Amino acid sequence: MADLLETLDLSSYAALGDSFTEGLNDPAPEGGFAGWADRLAGLLAARRPAGEFRYANLAVRGRLLDQIVAEQIPQVRRLAPDLVTLCAGGNDILRPGSDPDEVAERFERAVRTVRDHSGRVLICTGFDTRGVPVLKHLRGKIATYNMHLRAIADRNDCAVADLWSLRPLQDRRSWSEDRLHLSPEGHQRVALLAARALGLPTEADPAAAWPAEAPHSAAELRQENLQWAREYLLPWVGRRLRGESSGDHVEAKRPDLLPL
Repeated sequence: MADLLETLDLSSYAALGDSFTEGLNDPAPEGGFAGWADRLAGLLAARRPAGEFRYANLAVRGRLLDQIVAEQIPQVRRLAPDLVTLCAGGNDILRPGSDPDEVAERFERAVRTVRDHSGRVLICTGFDTRGVPVLKHLRGKIATYNMHLRAIADRNDCAVADLWSLRPLQDRRSWSEDRLHLSPEGHQRVALLAARALGLPTEADPAAAWPAEAPHSAAELRQENLQWAREYLLPWVGRRLRGESSGDHVEAKRPDLLPL
């Protein structure tokens, strides 16, 4: 009950991270992207009188952990929000040769800095990639990183949104066509999960099963995988080989705490 009351008293929230938190592939009504963090902010704002809840989203697509530490975390000192969500390190883990143990050490240092300048902190585990071509081979690294994240949360009194165990995210309908970013419904599931991790009750269950759908044939799945590789995977790999990022020249969509 104490956690719930504390959550309901939150009056400001800053979201830090990469494309996951920026909200890619969840179109916003006014243009740009919404995403799970915007949706969570809406749930929190609904618990307060109109105009009294303020929200900032500093996340930028493609950002590595060290970039988030250098660019976004200093803003937490300035904003001093009641709540910070820090979801980072995923892009580092996807890089060839990365060490999840070393990434976790840097992530914990970031968490400690955020804790010094905010009220509550929520972090997210990585997704289970077992059903994703190519990325399924990184499943062990992601699992190792997740184990570290849970220990970091325990040591630093952070809430955890456990994306790995959210079974509906294993369904293709949770993902957009690029299979790297969530669909609008996927973002909604994560927002509900994050709200519950903070102690906020939600009418909808983030783990509710998807409606049944007709199965796809092996031939259909092969064709879809080939098309996905051509349109999304190869360009994604090419950017990394060239040292480019989809976030080059992109700025935070909501850099200040503004009323919702």
